Amino acid sequence: MAGTGRAGGDAVHVGARHHGGDRRPPRIQHDLHFSHTGLAWVVSGYVLMAGGFLLLGGRLADLFGRRRLFLAGVIVFGAASVTCGAAVSPAMLVSSRFVQGTGEALAGPAALGMIRVLFPDSRERMKALGVWGGIAALGGTFGTVISGALTDLDWRWIFYINIPVAAFALLMVPRVLPESRMARQGHRIDVAGAVTATGGLVAVVDGLLQAASHPWGSWQVLLPLVGGAGLLAVMVAWEARVPEPLIPVRFFANRTRVTSNVLSLGLFAAFIGYVFLLTLYMQQVLGYSPLKTGLLYLPFGIGIGAGIGLGSAVMPRAGVKTVLGIGLVGSAAGLLVASYIHVDSSYLGGILPGLIVFGVFTGMCYPGLINGALHQVTGQDSGLGSGVQTAMQQIGAAVGLATLVTLALRYASHQIRNGVPPAAALTHGYALSFRAGAAVLAVASLLVLVLLEHVTAKPRTALAEVPADQAPVPHATP
Repeated sequence: MAGTGRAGGDAVHVGARHHGGDRRPPRIQHDLHFSHTGLAWVVSGYVLMAGGFLLLGGRLADLFGRRRLFLAGVIVFGAASVTCGAAVSPAMLVSSRFVQGTGEALAGPAALGMIRVLFPDSRERMKALGVWGGIAALGGTFGTVISGALTDLDWRWIFYINIPVAAFALLMVPRVLPESRMARQGHRIDVAGAVTATGGLVAVVDGLLQAASHPWGSWQVLLPLVGGAGLLAVMVAWEARVPEPLIPVRFFANRTRVTSNVLSLGLFAAFIGYVFLLTLYMQQVLGYSPLKTGLLYLPFGIGIGAGIGLGSAVMPRAGVKTVLGIGLVGSAAGLLVASYIHVDSSYLGGILPGLIVFGVFTGMCYPGLINGALHQVTGQDSGLGSGVQTAMQQIGAAVGLATLVTLALRYASHQIRNGVPPAAALTHGYALSFRAGAAVLAVASLLVLVLLEHVTAKPRTALAEVPADQAPVPHATP
C-alpha cells in the first residue's frame, strides 16, 4: 500500500491508453461511461487526498498512537478498495478513490513512524529506514507487472487485490507491533493548524494536477496554487504563536531535514515522470501490451532492490551525504542514457540500459533520503517527520505529472502540428523530458554538496518516546 507506488501503477494503466497509444477507450472508461476529464480523477483523486492529509495523519499518529492510526488507515483503505472494485458509476469510483487516498494518508506516516521506535539503535534504524525508502519504488515497479496482468483479466481486480493485503495487516500488526505515541496530558487538537495545513496541501496538489491539462497561467492552475500557498503561510504564522501547535515550526529548522525533503520531491518527480513516459513509449510507439510492458519492468525493480541493499550497507560508514551524492549523479546519468531512444529502438539496446542504471542509483538514494528526512527527529515527532517525507513523495509525483509528462506531450503535439509523424514526435517528447529530469537530478546533487550535513550512524540506546502502555493519558512537553 505504498502511496506513490499505488497511484503510480494506476496512473500507468489508466493513462497509457488515455494519452492515445491504444485507440480503444480504457476498460474503466468503457464500462463506467467515464468522460476523458472524469477518467483523470481516478488517479488524481487518490493523489489529492493522500498528499493533502499526510501531515495531519502523521501528527495524529504521534498524538493518538501510531499503531492505532495505522490500523484505522488500513481499514479505510481496504473498505474503499472494495467499493472501488464494485463501482457501478464514475461518481462511485472517484469518491472511493478519494477515501482510499485518505486511508493512505493515515496509514503511511504511522507505519514509517513506528520504525523510529522499533529500532532504537541508529545503525539498525538506518538500515530499516533504507529498506522502507525503497518499498514505494519497488511497489510501483512490481505493481506495474501485476496491474498489467490484472488489467488484461478484469480492471476491478486492480482494487480487489488490496483486500487480502489489508486483511493480513489487520491480523498481524496487533500481534507483533506495540503501541507508541507521545505522552501528553490535556492536549487539545489545534483545529486551525489542521485546517490550514491540510487545506493548503490539498490546494497545492490540486493546482499541480490541473497543470497537466491546463496552461500554467490559467485560473484553474493559479487559483489553487496561490490559495494553497496562502493557506500554508497562514499555517506557519499561526503555528509560531500557539502554545501547543499541531505542526511545530521548530521541526523545519533542521537544514539536513529540510534539504532531504526537497530532494525527495525532485527525485520522485523524475521517477514518476520516467516510469509514466517510458510506459507510454513502450505501448504507444513500440506497440507492447500492458502485460508485456509490466514484465519488461522487472529488471528495473531488481536494480532498485540492488541499489537499496548497496546504499543501506554503505551508508552507516560513508554517511547520508556521500550516498545521496553518488545516487543522484548516477540517477541523472541513467535518465540521460534513457533519452537515447528512437522510434525503432529495441528493448535490449534502447530501453534496458537506462532501466538498469536509473534503477540501481535511485535505489541507492532512498535510504539516504529517508534517513536525512528523519535526521535528529525525536520519538515524539516521528509521525510528523514521516508525514512530511511521505507528503513530499506525493507532491513530487504530482510535480512529475504536471511538468515532465506535460512537457513531453505538449512538445510532441507541437511537432505533430509541424508535420512530424506522431510516433517520432512522441519519442522526441519523451526523450526531451528524460533529459529535463536528468537536469533536475544534477541540480539536486549540487544541493547535496552545498546544504547537506555529513550524517553517519551513532549508536543510541533510547529515543524520546513513551510507550503507550506506560502512559495512561497521552502527554509530552512540546
